[in-house]
Amino acid sequence: MHDVYIELILSAVYEQYGTETLFYENNLGISSEQWENWKQGMGSLAPEENQKVKNLFSDYEWMLLQKILRQTIIYPEKRGVAVSEYRKMKTAIARKWLNIGLGTVEMIQSKEENSSSQYLNLRVGIAYDEWGFDDILTFRLPAYIQQQLENEQVALLDWVNENLEETYNK
Repeated sequence: MHDVYIELILSAVYEQYGTETLFYENNLGISSEQWENWKQGMGSLAPEENQKVKNLFSDYEWMLLQKILRQTIIYPEKRGVAVSEYRKMKTAIARKWLNIGLGTVEMIQSKEENSSSQYLNLRVGIAYDEWGFDDILTFRLPAYIQQQLENEQVALLDWVNENLEETYNK
């Protein structure tokens, strides 16, 4: 289970930071040796560092990650596809929320300091009008998606239904 957990964490690190080094140096403030030891289960992170790892995910995404981990215990054959299953479930849930009218979607464009590529963060969420209890799923996509939406006058909901899974899970 530890290997699957690390794979899921690393997937989020690569998606959000591009490299492990940027994450553990700039965000966690630890050495490569500490990071490698933690990944191999031979060391631990301080509580603040563990919280920063958890902050790679929204609360809902963290819950989904825990479900994926549980499934890999029940079905060991799923261990090799845990990351793709996690990503697939994120897209399926987001589409479901939007299709039944519970979810909202917003685009947030960002320019990474350490990257020459631009990305677009797509956030799908359900608001419960109570502080801190919203459910949120985030997707980091290539920025050209925004141009595609503007140029083709495609509704964001239609784009999510038709393209989110394919674009996010490449």
